[in-house]
Amino acid sequence: MTRQTYSFIVLPIIMISFGQFGNSSFLAQLQNDIDQLKADFNSSHADVADGGPIFTEKLKNWTERNEKRIILSQILSMFLEMLENTDKSKAHVRHITEELYTLKNSLPDGSKKMKDLMDLAKLQMSDLKIQRKAVNEMFSVLQKLVETPTSLKRKRSQCQRCRC
Repeated sequence: MTRQTYSFIVLPIIMISFGQFGNSSFLAQLQNDIDQLKADFNSSHADVADGGPIFTEKLKNWTERNEKRIILSQILSMFLEMLENTDKSKAHVRHITEELYTLKNSLPDGSKKMKDLMDLAKLQMSDLKIQRKAVNEMFSVLQKLVETPTSLKRKRSQCQRCRC
């Protein structure tokens, strides 16, 4: 399937995840708009199935709500980028674009987090200076990793008692 087809399969998932569907008539209208957009992109073309899904498969790997919000934010940005080059005179395109912007504004900006991940992937761990820095930060990173939600709650409650 093409990026366009899967993007319109993912949109309802995103909106449901963030409680944007207040009533069934709204959902029906959005589905109708997406169906029209599918026709615009000729998404029933045979090559749509080539290579499998591009967004829905990625979502399976992101299970925690906050994690999922990061990837969904990026997917929304890609949808909006795709729609920039479509005919805005069509009502269904305008409606979908408006809904995507509304959703995008309700999400934290995941681009900074994605940039951080990409920067980490680019680090040259064979570089001696990078290795020295890594060793200096290792204990504090590991401390954050082993902190459990319970220990974080305990620390907060202890701090509140100290203020008495």
